[in-house]
Amino acid sequence: MSRPSLHSALLAAVIAVYPIIAGLGIQFVDGGAIFWVLVVLLAARLLLPKARKVPTPVTMALVCVIAAGIGVSLEDPSLATRLYPVFMNAALAGAFVYSLVMPPSIIESLARIVEPTLPEEGIRYTRNVTAIWMGFFLLNGAIALWTALASTWTVWSIYNGFISYLLAGLLMCGEMLVRRHVRTKRASA
Repeated sequence: MSRPSLHSALLAAVIAVYPIIAGLGIQFVDGGAIFWVLVVLLAARLLLPKARKVPTPVTMALVCVIAAGIGVSLEDPSLATRLYPVFMNAALAGAFVYSLVMPPSIIESLARIVEPTLPEEGIRYTRNVTAIWMGFFLLNGAIALWTALASTWTVWSIYNGFISYLLAGLLMCGEMLVRRHVRTKRASA
């Protein structure tokens, strides 16, 4: 399996910490300018060649985020900046739902990178994990919407730039522990 290019990795990292950059940048630059920087970053992420294949639903999610953000920015560019995490969570939830309806699920696709001959019980497990992540994105998006519409830039930045990533990391770690337990139980049976 090949590694992503340095450009792709740096771009992904900058996009991931975008809420922190936006929260700090709003003190110095108009929210609209920050939004257009995001659009350029997301477009570059889509256009740069990738060393690893990104599932089509995830690529479509990014396209939807860009389109929704541009639509909102025509009325209020600063609001588009704040709604980016909402759009991203909604698009990812949609991508995960799509992958459940049109298998393989996103988590199954990722699991097959490590285990190409995934057994049927592994497929069921990955579908359940995909559904859990879909629920996470919906809940996280709802909280992000509240921070965008009813809180300060500071609260928005702290939640969307730190707490939401912490929660995603905890979910990922929890899933890894459950997966390890399930594999151990399966191996001993």
